[in-house]
Amino acid sequence: MTAAVKVGLKGSVILNDPRFNKGSAFTRKERKEFGLRGRLPFSVDTIEDQMERAYEQYKSCESNILKNSFLQSMKAQNWTLFYALLEKHLLEMFPIIYTPTEADAIEGYSHLFRRSEGLYLSPPEDRHMEEDFLDACEGRQLELIVVSDAEAILGIGDQGSGGIGISTAKAVIYSLIAGVDPDKCLAITLDVGTNNKSLLDDPLYIGYREKRLRGEPYDSFVNKFVDLVRKHQSKCLLHFEDFGVTNAEKLLSRYRKKHCIFNDDIQGTGAVTLAALQAAISITKSSLRDQRIVIYGAGSAGLGIARQLRDAISLETGVKSSAEAGRQFWLIDKHGLIKKSLGGDNIRSEIDDDFIRDERGWGDDTTSLEEVIKQVKPTVLIGTSTHAGAFNERVVKEMSKHVERPIIFPLSNPTRLCEAQPKDINRWSDGKALIATGSPFPPVDIPHANKKYVIAECNNALIYPGLGLGAILAEASKMTDKMIAAGAQRLGQLAPCVQEKNPDKSLLPDFGDAQEVNFEVALAVLNQAIEEGVSRRKDIPKTKQDMIQWAKTKRWSPKYVDFEFDPDGLK
Repeated sequence: MTAAVKVGLKGSVILNDPRFNKGSAFTRKERKEFGLRGRLPFSVDTIEDQMERAYEQYKSCESNILKNSFLQSMKAQNWTLFYALLEKHLLEMFPIIYTPTEADAIEGYSHLFRRSEGLYLSPPEDRHMEEDFLDACEGRQLELIVVSDAEAILGIGDQGSGGIGISTAKAVIYSLIAGVDPDKCLAITLDVGTNNKSLLDDPLYIGYREKRLRGEPYDSFVNKFVDLVRKHQSKCLLHFEDFGVTNAEKLLSRYRKKHCIFNDDIQGTGAVTLAALQAAISITKSSLRDQRIVIYGAGSAGLGIARQLRDAISLETGVKSSAEAGRQFWLIDKHGLIKKSLGGDNIRSEIDDDFIRDERGWGDDTTSLEEVIKQVKPTVLIGTSTHAGAFNERVVKEMSKHVERPIIFPLSNPTRLCEAQPKDINRWSDGKALIATGSPFPPVDIPHANKKYVIAECNNALIYPGLGLGAILAEASKMTDKMIAAGAQRLGQLAPCVQEKNPDKSLLPDFGDAQEVNFEVALAVLNQAIEEGVSRRKDIPKTKQDMIQWAKTKRWSPKYVDFEFDPDGLK
């Protein structure tokens, strides 16, 4: 029998603390001990009763934004009930607490604001940053910090102080999917101003009403923050989210060897794409080193994917250098194929030299995707451009001329910006294409066969919670490329097309299995961290089964536990 948890709060204080509040589920004994008799209705509910009542209220909300607001209110009252409800209705509620609905909530943050959550750090108060950071930590040893400067939120751009919404949403997903204790998570926004004119002109805008900090002042502000994390929370995972492309890449490069840092936009997108690609090449009976990869869209997501795949090729072969592996890639941005003749002004400084093509064999027109396809004859085509319709019939048919099973991933979000509809890719390739998308799509009919092809969704939430949990379990000193590759490899192995040896099945697991899948990813990451010597934890069991059982005990789950009053207990 589990021992009761000692808590030092009573009366209205415990009822207003979402960590401990059980609402109508407080037992008779607890009501007496914590001074709650008369403060609650008479009946003692189970969590199942509470979920049924809450779900009725949720269903009565007439719009998705109202459903989001209802769930945010529940989270502010009772963490256990909030997460239990999400867990029970995962597929239904995930689009409400995350994309696409959370984007609407973030855009309207200043008008929807009711209460603060997390930590807001702004330049005018940076002299108090350490004091404010420690106050927010409340003496806890954190396992996870999610931080955003809100410059590039969920495809809606610069959202200023509304960025706290993406930090809290990501932290929620870590707890919901990976079992990271929400009491050991902290969401932070670096409110360094905004260049969003509609926010600056809004009289109700609630953030730092100045143009966005740039250059050395910005770097100094972020550096001060990271130094505080390293000083006071040296064992926690620091997750960077939705920074602008230039800062995202610069900050990851600057800090990833100094602390356990992860950037989902760069590394998570690359990892889930790698997993889908590994599943696809298991169908084509080829290997990573055999692929010719065209990436249409060379922003942070496209570049992150290119780097992840390039590094995986180097790891797979054990022979190819980064530069040699980079020769398997052709990147296209708004100027066309990225090649040396574009000149320095038209090639972003973040683009690795490995990906810049020389001039040999290229004609004058390298702005046309179709022309690039004709010359390269790629086995893999990935879209991260937000250019709807870019993968048109001519492009797909040209690619299909040269490849038996073309691998085509139109990954842009939202759906209206996807490079092609899966049903069209399927038809134009005569059912031969292996497809993964960035948004959910229904299965498509396979031509000349009475069966369906299941479209994989490259949803980062299939992997980043597990990558994070693995690093947390290991108390990793850094998140290495091999740790991410190990997680991606495990995710690819769990794809239905691999597990069932059926090419008509999805290239990635169903999101309904996200909790189990991410646990498997976490174990792979944990083992890799130990192998590389970056794990700082000394109590990890040596045998496989013992490690699995140990890891399970480290996951938080939304279940009520018995409380016992103790004035020196948790507060």
